[in-house]
Amino acid sequence: MPVHIRPARVEDASQILTFITELAEYERARHEVIATVADIERTLFGEGSSTQALICERDGQAIGFAVYFFSYSTWLGTQGIYLEDLYVTPQARGTGAGKALLRHLAQEACAKGCGRLEWSVLDWNEPAIQFYKSIGAQPQDEWVRYRMEGETLRSFAQG
Repeated sequence: MPVHIRPARVEDASQILTFITELAEYERARHEVIATVADIERTLFGEGSSTQALICERDGQAIGFAVYFFSYSTWLGTQGIYLEDLYVTPQARGTGAGKALLRHLAQEACAKGCGRLEWSVLDWNEPAIQFYKSIGAQPQDEWVRYRMEGETLRSFAQG
């Protein structure tokens, strides 16, 4: 059965949060998910949101999603797409759903003149790493990602 990729709608917020939670469980970080359906509705679909989401369906049933936003490369002098989350339900893995989501994003990147499509993956997620390599993606091993959040972010901001 082929998959259908469509832009997410506000009525998908509950399903998106379910997918986020399932992804966090897989990534051993369920305890870090504090988002609510109202948060998803406001931040993904509210006025001025710069984040977009896709829903992957098979036979009218949601089986995956992607959340992304447009970034900018100073070196290339053009926009890119940063894929924040990509998730496919365990039952639908290996059926082409993840590849369809990524291909949809690649097509959007090309249509909008973006110079790159990039994302992060946990270093222990070998199935994902092998999948990404199989479609031609290259790891950026020389880069280390940093993050500030919560009290560290507030403390630094206050000087």
